[in-house]
Amino acid sequence: MAVYKIFPTQDATLYSLFPQMNTGLDPIVEATTTAFGPTNPYPHTSRFLVQFSTSEINDILNNKVEANDWQANLKLFLSTVTGLTQETYVVTNPAAKEWVNGTGQYLDQPITKDGCSWEWANYTGSSKWGVTSLPAYATASYTSSVTPGGGIWYTGSNNSNYPNVKSSQSFSLYDDKDLNFNVTPTVHNWYSSSLPNYGFIVRQTESQEFLYTLEQQVELKYFSIDTNTIYPPVLEIKWDDFTYSTSSTINEITSSNIQVSLDENPGVFYSESINRFRINCRPKYPSRTFATSSYYSTNYYLPSGSSTWAIKDLYTNEFVVNFDSTYTQISADTESSYFDVHMNGLQPERWYKILIQTTIGSTTLVMDDNYTFKIVNG
Repeated sequence: MAVYKIFPTQDATLYSLFPQMNTGLDPIVEATTTAFGPTNPYPHTSRFLVQFSTSEINDILNNKVEANDWQANLKLFLSTVTGLTQETYVVTNPAAKEWVNGTGQYLDQPITKDGCSWEWANYTGSSKWGVTSLPAYATASYTSSVTPGGGIWYTGSNNSNYPNVKSSQSFSLYDDKDLNFNVTPTVHNWYSSSLPNYGFIVRQTESQEFLYTLEQQVELKYFSIDTNTIYPPVLEIKWDDFTYSTSSTINEITSSNIQVSLDENPGVFYSESINRFRINCRPKYPSRTFATSSYYSTNYYLPSGSSTWAIKDLYTNEFVVNFDSTYTQISADTESSYFDVHMNGLQPERWYKILIQTTIGSTTLVMDDNYTFKIVNG
């Protein structure tokens, strides 16, 4: 597939209210602002870290991506949101120090201290974040009312070798609140070894994090790698694998009344599989002609440049890979129209269905004729 998903190796939330508490195994990560009332006027905040394997990123970019131009997106899926303002801003940067996941959960009694926390990058007593002694081109943010800490991160603002490593997203009350950051510059710098890969830190903007008001307390909670749902964080790498090298013996279809079937679909794939799905296409109501062979054995191409594919989870009916005019275009060779899917980017033990979208003339069709398959652990 020209869309490949990587799942995290570790993630954890840092809470200023509990500066030594580790939450490395909590099913939720959060970026939240909390004020406790006039008797305790100092607001507290939380930020979270998420990291992906350097070797897996390099393997994908070296051995699977078939183009020099690719895009990387950090995607997180909403669990709970409260206290939204008219416009809420969330930002992410590459973390600037190595950290340890730990085995804690929120409000363990006693609290777990064997991994990163607001004050410590490693287990408590081992290695602080060092917010007053920062690496080059890195920064930190905290207020005098809380314990110094909360992670450190690269800004790129003073280094032309890795600019634009900060990514932001805003949403209003009725927008989609899942996070989808374009982190291509950061992943480029990890891949070239210009920056060390310590993962991402995600937080609300500085103007929101420590703002004291009982009326404005934005709570953003997302599913972590330890969730028991199908919504862990993912690093999605996309590239354009479109080719259209056809045979003169097969025509491009021009009628919008078409019959489409999916070939090369055994229905079950191991997670390490790469499958090429072929598309059989013909007019549903062919013109009458005199011929020596069946018209229904003749295949056609879907239109070039206006045909795409997508994948949905069969049970939740949510897009796992959405239609994309750049990254999920349907290709063609001398045999038929086709597209490739890397099954390793999909969660195992789930059923999926494929949708095919094409525009013929002024008509856009979306076809879903029980094109289903399952991923199993190999």
